[in-house]
Amino acid sequence: MSAVLAPEAAPPAFEPGQLAGAGLRAFERIAAAWQLSVDEQLRLLGQPPRSTFFAWRRHPERASLPRDTLERLSYLLGIWKSLQILLPEPSAADAWVRQPNSAAPFGGRSALARMLAGNVSDLHAVRVYLDGVRGGGWA
Repeated sequence: MSAVLAPEAAPPAFEPGQLAGAGLRAFERIAAAWQLSVDEQLRLLGQPPRSTFFAWRRHPERASLPRDTLERLSYLLGIWKSLQILLPEPSAADAWVRQPNSAAPFGGRSALARMLAGNVSDLHAVRVYLDGVRGGGWA
């Protein structure tokens, strides 16, 4: 069989708990670096009940996250990574999210204020902005 017609190898399978646990552990480190309050963390994750949020923190490996929360975590991890690339000094990268920004997506407010608006699209807008600044956007 030619290489063109050969079936592709399947990507490695991950259990939903593995993705959720890894994402939640990473988010906890980002929340500490960005000095997020519990209320800010809840808002960024889509307003899960407080008891659910604290259960996730206690046992991230057992968390069963809704698709919306996994999407939010994906955007937040991408935003954090983009900032680490753009601003190699960790303290500058972490401080950037709270600084006023005159770029179009922020209108003088901080990126965090935009992300805290509560919609997944707000996280997406910050991610797209950073990808564009990096020159690695899809457009």
